[in-house]
Amino acid sequence: MKYFVYIVRCKDDRLYTGLTTDVNRRVDEHNGDGKGAKYTKMRQPVEVVYVAEFPDRSRASKEEIKIKKMTRKQKELLIDEEEKV
Repeated sequence: MKYFVYIVRCKDDRLYTGLTTDVNRRVDEHNGDGKGAKYTKMRQPVEVVYVAEFPDRSRASKEEIKIKKMTRKQKELLIDEEEKV
């Protein structure tokens, strides 16, 4: 099974980082009323700005933690690099 680490930009321009096996489903959940994170519930709609794929949950979790520790500026640079690819 593949795992994905993603960053979404909320309507208030805040960034949220998460981990999932299905990015589209998860973003739909963030933009819905039910299973999205509490953080994004009041910040809808959200838009995907970064996605990275990993072969297993362990590696994806490590990357998620690494990104969550980044500053806003570092996250924006990561997003900018993704857009260039």
